[in-house]
Amino acid sequence: MKNLPFPALNLPAAELRIRRTEADAYEVFDFLRRRYVKLTPEEWVRQHFTHFLVEERGFPAGLLGNEVCVEVNGARRRCDSLLFDRQGLRPRLIAEYKAPTVVLTQDVFTQIQSYNSVLRADYLVVSNGLTHYVCRMDYATARPEFLADIPHYEAL
Repeated sequence: MKNLPFPALNLPAAELRIRRTEADAYEVFDFLRRRYVKLTPEEWVRQHFTHFLVEERGFPAGLLGNEVCVEVNGARRRCDSLLFDRQGLRPRLIAEYKAPTVVLTQDVFTQIQSYNSVLRADYLVVSNGLTHYVCRMDYATARPEFLADIPHYEAL
């Protein structure tokens, strides 16, 4: 669909199924949730990033979830994307997305760390579609190890 009000991202182009609603808004088919959702700037990033993880980095779509609920300090929150291990019991990677216009500040890292305080994933990813950060958590030293690129699934 041409003339969408969203910028090009620092991610490979993704074949997205987009439709226009009667209210003159856009919706995109989320292949992980198997339904159409409102196409916001953050959703634009989420869809491109999850396609990148599956198509370019070999992540099994069946182990990924979008908008996964987690309880943090008694409050229900939603992780943007979550990768589980093959048994589906342990989180391996948490991803937090922001709109391309949002600067990735310490607040974004604090947000993903709050999710990880409960989930204890091996990898954390933060992206606004233009800039991406990925780190491997070293729980022995309680420090993140930042990586140069998103690893392929088999290297996790």
